[in-house]
Amino acid sequence: MTSHQHPHEKMMFQLTLRRRGISDQAVLRTMEEVPRELFVDEADREGAYRDSALPIACGQTISQPFVVAYMTEQLQLQKRHRVLEIGAGSGYQAAVLSRLAGQVLTVERYRKLADAARARLEKLDYHNVEVMLGDGLNLPANIGPFDRIIVTAAMEQIPENLVERLEVGGILIAPVGPHQGVQTLIRLTRSPNGIDRKELVEVRFVPALPGVAREL
Repeated sequence: MTSHQHPHEKMMFQLTLRRRGISDQAVLRTMEEVPRELFVDEADREGAYRDSALPIACGQTISQPFVVAYMTEQLQLQKRHRVLEIGAGSGYQAAVLSRLAGQVLTVERYRKLADAARARLEKLDYHNVEVMLGDGLNLPANIGPFDRIIVTAAMEQIPENLVERLEVGGILIAPVGPHQGVQTLIRLTRSPNGIDRKELVEVRFVPALPGVAREL
């Protein structure tokens, strides 16, 4: 099943993004081009283009299209940017980022998800994405710095060691709030004078958990 077999769903998908305020043409074009149905479980492919989150393996989710597009738009990506993503999941967000940035490193704590995302991205020729099995809350010291950082799991607060990996002029976006409930998307921008913090919209994400998952 390929996306061109769902012209009505793809048309409504684009219309919904525009109606909800996504206006960056490069982001809209990328959302159109990345085959979302190949990043969801086979049983959910019929609903891949609905504006809702969907379950994937290991108790995780693939974010709803609007949230993916909104967070991507807020990053203001350019082809020269190196991007860090915390929480690879199915690899969908990384695929979107890869079309707009120069390099993407995405970190996943579940081996099953990391291996599947890596294979999927390679098969689809997203060759500027590296999938790393690791603890997104405790990254090796030699990783970074980055022009952009995106966190796709809920954090009760943004760790300082993550903020420190931002280049001057860099942007970090993360859902911040209680693990169970509603979070607020926070955008941090590093300037020569410090960190500018802006609250954006309310979202719901699965929790960002420490460590590499032992079983999965």
